[in-house]
Amino acid sequence: MKLILLCFLAVNLVAIVILSLGNCGLSKCISRYLVGMAAADLMGVIIAVVLSEINNIYNYAFPLLITPICAVTLVLRVTAMDCSVWLTVAFTFDRCIAICSQKLRERYCTERTATIAIVIVCLWSCAKDVPLYFAVEPIIIIDNIPWRCILTMDFLTSPAWKAHQLFNTITTPLLPICLILLFNALTVSHIIAANRVRRGLRNSREKRNDPEVENRRKSIILLFALSANFILLWIPFIVYTMNWQVQNYSYKDKYLNTPSYILQQFGFMLQFLSTCTNTCIYTLSQRKFREEVKGGLKRLVTLNGRFCR
Repeated sequence: MKLILLCFLAVNLVAIVILSLGNCGLSKCISRYLVGMAAADLMGVIIAVVLSEINNIYNYAFPLLITPICAVTLVLRVTAMDCSVWLTVAFTFDRCIAICSQKLRERYCTERTATIAIVIVCLWSCAKDVPLYFAVEPIIIIDNIPWRCILTMDFLTSPAWKAHQLFNTITTPLLPICLILLFNALTVSHIIAANRVRRGLRNSREKRNDPEVENRRKSIILLFALSANFILLWIPFIVYTMNWQVQNYSYKDKYLNTPSYILQQFGFMLQFLSTCTNTCIYTLSQRKFREEVKGGLKRLVTLNGRFCR
């Protein structure tokens, strides 16, 4: 688990650095979205796994266990997850516009629009998740200092909080999944139609060696990979949410052989995984990005060799 965590941290850091340099042959618009996605993924891993899950087990950072700080960590954890999900939606929509609409592409697919979209997503996620700060209470109070945090009974029984949770479930991940499927379906249908027209304009000999058709085929495979990856990693969480076990979510019942608890923890684990894989899939599928990574590794090895000598 620790090795996987280090790999995710390293991949996102490398992606942010390389994409920020702008040497991957990608447009500034795409680079801006990918940097935003990688940054949200990185924050999600750090907050949700390092500062929350691992700290709850090993207690290496006691100040983080104080209830107000614990509540802030909870809000940041959910916000980072929402940012990652909705930036994926924004990026998918941007690619849909770029491929399907020549008129809108010049006006919408710009660095400025990408920056505005990222800011809006971040502000929206923060505003949506801030109420969670008031949904927790301390587990224990020692010397007038509240420690750790647990969901309040009002959160578990109040109709207002139930409505808030239903709203959160719809906005993340049900609505993003529907939007990603819709945008990718429009993109794929446009690519298939364009391929048919292109093939009709070329003779049979040229069709077999058409680089444009091959690039479009790779784009379809990439879109399907991103969509399938996102949906499959969120399915366990969706299934669990449909039959929400209150005592398990509140960590009051931790029987490891309880199916609901196992499903809950498995869903949380795949949630963390989903914050990294889409950016990894897209960036590693780009030839120039891979070349930049190889070049960086070569320079690092060379530099290390010089120091050794």
